[in-house]
Amino acid sequence: MDDLRHLGPDIEPTPEPLPEPAPARGGDGLGCHAGAAELKKAAAAAGKSETLARYAADYPAGPHDRPQSMCPAFGSLRVGLRMRRTATVLSGSACCVYGLTFTSHFYGAKRTVGYVPFNSETLVTGKLFEDIREAVFKLADPALYDTIVITNLCVPTASGVPLQLLPKEINGVRIIGIDVPGFGVPTHAEAKDVLAGAMLNYARLEAEQGPVQAPRGGRAEKPTVTLVGEMFPVDPISIGRMIAPLGLATGPVVPTREWRELYAALDGAVVAAIHPFYTASFREFEAAARPIVGSAPVGRDGTAAWLAAIGKACGVSADLIAEAQNRELPAIEAALAANPIKGRITLSGYEGSELIVARLLVESGADVRYVGTACPRTRFSDDDRAFLEARGVHVQYRASLEQDLAAMAEFEPDLAIGTTPVVQKAKQAGRPALYFTNLISARPLMGRDGAGSLAQVVNAAIAGKTRFDEMTAFFDGVGEGDTAGIWENTPKLRPEFREVTRKRLEKAAKARKVEEPI
Repeated sequence: MDDLRHLGPDIEPTPEPLPEPAPARGGDGLGCHAGAAELKKAAAAAGKSETLARYAADYPAGPHDRPQSMCPAFGSLRVGLRMRRTATVLSGSACCVYGLTFTSHFYGAKRTVGYVPFNSETLVTGKLFEDIREAVFKLADPALYDTIVITNLCVPTASGVPLQLLPKEINGVRIIGIDVPGFGVPTHAEAKDVLAGAMLNYARLEAEQGPVQAPRGGRAEKPTVTLVGEMFPVDPISIGRMIAPLGLATGPVVPTREWRELYAALDGAVVAAIHPFYTASFREFEAAARPIVGSAPVGRDGTAAWLAAIGKACGVSADLIAEAQNRELPAIEAALAANPIKGRITLSGYEGSELIVARLLVESGADVRYVGTACPRTRFSDDDRAFLEARGVHVQYRASLEQDLAAMAEFEPDLAIGTTPVVQKAKQAGRPALYFTNLISARPLMGRDGAGSLAQVVNAAIAGKTRFDEMTAFFDGVGEGDTAGIWENTPKLRPEFREVTRKRLEKAAKARKVEEPI
């Protein structure tokens, strides 16, 4: 992080007159410790009720409130950091900004993250909004940027910092302000949609006003298929080969890597909802009168159905659809037959591609019993859900860690594919496990290239069960929890001491409650 990390109070004010900022009405400045319920209540009182209502409709939380997830702003932050000529600015507690920035750079971001600091006074007086506005004017250099994205984290959102009052553009640079509070957006995957949807909305309105910038490589000669959802780089190429007999070409992948790609995405003949939870983005495509097709070309049956749906949406003849299927399906069948997967599997993740991965595993011969996804159910995942449930697979939307662990305990799989805590729990129990995000979803999945891509890593993991048995036997008896490790004398637990400490903590909590202002 360089000189952009502390934008705000120390910059020169713009000579233009500032509008009267809306005062932040979040009390005396709620901190992250206030809890989701209090922050949500404060945000509604501070004028953010419309935003929260839209998020609640777009990203329904589910019966158990929400799945466990990292800070959702990580998702929208990564989308902005991957785009060319895009500046990213965060407004939030310093600890949150540090954590998000660290994690983004850990995952390969090589760009500056802007930060507008605040304190209780600037937060509650509305000065924070003025600082953000001044920072935006300082950054808005059209020679460097097409877009500036400003993100309110939990505390500024709860305090009602009105990013919607920022100018829509400065010196030709687009200004996009979004709220991504942890108490309003359930997962970081859906936060990607918050920013992607906001950008698509802006780009669609621009296109409606007149000519817009062409893609870097020029407009496609054929009608294009816009792909929604982050995927392995080979997959768009594989899809392009599959749809070529239909007279179609692959368009941009949303979230895009450049602003001008948004126009091309909106210009597609059809939208492929590879990841089905991009609700705000799909709303923009529907406003642009673009048909949307769910599922993905995975496995033999999945590819056949997807090609038929894409062709139908684009008005392609049945003969051309059959030609495309006949070109691809035999190669997929051969790849699946050559790379079978044998074993019982439970699968869970938070990327949004869990159901299509499960379809591919099933078609590869795996005995999949459970699929858990942190994302919500939408109509664009119905085909995948129906396919899996017809084969006895339990599909759990908005899956919690507890549900994932319960499924692993019930089905006793040969391999558990899941999030970090699921993998940890499985390996502690001597069960082979693979981390979904890095080892499964980061592989080609589409068409013939994806048909055999999972077999090697999955079969190798299942075959490693004997190593887990050997390790479990070797470490048997060394203890766990308070008795973990090797001791000359086994530690003696003293539960009475813990009970005394518990009562002291309860007494202190009651005292703090009494001292709270009414």
